[in-house]
Amino acid sequence: MKRIFTLLAHACVAIVLLSLTACAPQLDQSTLDQHAARHHVQDSETCTDEGNFSLSMDPDQWALEDLAVLNDPDFWEFETSGEQSASPVQTGFDLSSYDFPITINKQVLYFLELFQGRHRNTFSQWLARSTIYLPSIQSELKQAGLPLDLAYLAMIESGYNPSAYSHAHAAGLWQFIPGTGRDYGLRIDSWVDERREPEKATKAAIQYLSRLYRDFDDWYLAVAAYNGGENRVERAIQTYNTRCFWELAGTKGIYLETKQYVPKLIAAILIARQPEKFGFTDIQYQKPVQYDLINVPGGTDLEAVAVSASTTVKLLRTLNNELNRNQTPPRLDQYTLRIPAGSRNLVAANLEKLVPVTTTTFVTHTVKSGDTLTSICNYYNINKTTLLKANNLRTASLRRGHRLQIPTTTTRYVLLKDGESMETLLASGGSGNRHMVLHQIKPGDTLSKIALQYQVPTQTIMLWNNISNPRTIRAGQQIALYLDRPAPEAMTVIADAAKMIVTPVASAPATTDLLTLSDTKKRSAQAPEPQQLAWYVVQRGDSLWTIARKFQVSTQDLRQWNNLNSTHLQVGNRLIVRKG
Repeated sequence: MKRIFTLLAHACVAIVLLSLTACAPQLDQSTLDQHAARHHVQDSETCTDEGNFSLSMDPDQWALEDLAVLNDPDFWEFETSGEQSASPVQTGFDLSSYDFPITINKQVLYFLELFQGRHRNTFSQWLARSTIYLPSIQSELKQAGLPLDLAYLAMIESGYNPSAYSHAHAAGLWQFIPGTGRDYGLRIDSWVDERREPEKATKAAIQYLSRLYRDFDDWYLAVAAYNGGENRVERAIQTYNTRCFWELAGTKGIYLETKQYVPKLIAAILIARQPEKFGFTDIQYQKPVQYDLINVPGGTDLEAVAVSASTTVKLLRTLNNELNRNQTPPRLDQYTLRIPAGSRNLVAANLEKLVPVTTTTFVTHTVKSGDTLTSICNYYNINKTTLLKANNLRTASLRRGHRLQIPTTTTRYVLLKDGESMETLLASGGSGNRHMVLHQIKPGDTLSKIALQYQVPTQTIMLWNNISNPRTIRAGQQIALYLDRPAPEAMTVIADAAKMIVTPVASAPATTDLLTLSDTKKRSAQAPEPQQLAWYVVQRGDSLWTIARKFQVSTQDLRQWNNLNSTHLQVGNRLIVRKG
């Protein structure tokens, strides 16, 4: 039976190709251009600048011969009353095991031949990857009451590559364009693209397919609308007065890509369900990836998680394919992150023991014609004061050819030993010579603004000060920064991390984002003696009165030393106190 089917398939394709050679139709160039524009990317997987991969939705670039075959009106075989293509029984297929409607005609035979022939290697890769996602996709389809064979639609959409990206800006296993993805609840922004997250994208695809089936009451029309758009399919139905997909495929009502979409899906289902029958016997099937889930604060650096889990950022990016950067979205209170299986308890314990250590390096920028201080600062994401001070400049005027030193900051994470604190680690000199800078928050300050001012990541400041939500900081609160260089501003409060001595700076510009000169002199006069200075981190249940009693000082002293405008305290705040 297998031999009969193979001979039949070869015969059908051979007849079509011979007729094409004898009298090839003139192809409408606009049809070819339209088809090329709607097709996506090349066959090979290529790494983009963002580190993601793109994969062609088609096995490879269509040869002109293939386009000619599909564009030939005589190629399309219609299901009309009284006539039908070769039946499944004639070709050796048993329909009882399929829950998606199967038709065997010249179009389907063409793609069966194509997948077994010139595109065999590509289809083999699709099969190898299929086992990573099929179990979860089919589980979701079953729960939704949809045909399980629809899981193979992701095969012809992306080849089961969750990082697939097209020239038409479609992405993920199910190749959602941005608008449709957002319509079905997928977040797409500069931080996250959930079209590339297999589980969420699968749920969205099932919602969309369910709606299309309700609208068209026919699976061929539903998947055609998934590919070409429901409005176009609906217009074609109205224009040509038929709800038969195969008849619509013989008209100009739908795109050529959509015409071949249904037979291609049917061929993919037939082969993928019984690959050995079609000669695919040497496939190295891949296993689903196992992982744990953990909630981390928004803005968490993946490098910190990698250190906590003794893994790599590359693996974390693979597990969290939807992330566009090596950081979780900062505006969320928490983010559910996938981590290597078995590492959840380790990460949960170690994340609290991490200390971010910043290191400043300098890159050289040569001023070009048209450069301004603002454009250079925007390019390197630094503020003007920092750039001026790094280059001993007193004015914003620049001359072409001038070489500017641009400070850039890198962050690494150190895991604290048992009993070790961040202050003792930084004071020990094990992470280099550190300057502790106290910044008093002023009205209008944000952590991102402070981070830009000191050239350190926002998340690093949050870790240094036990701040879980960047939106909870308030005017008058003090935060500590541990820098490997003096602060970029002339006016600040600098403390030696080892001796914890508050030292005012003698001079300051007229305006500054940090403490004013009068504030610094006032603080210097009011603060305890250097040898008595210590930090206290506010705990849950603390009040100004209980802290004052603990250190045998008055609440008024605490308010003066810390420039507090009220008695309200926030858990995690650091207060200057006097050693008892």
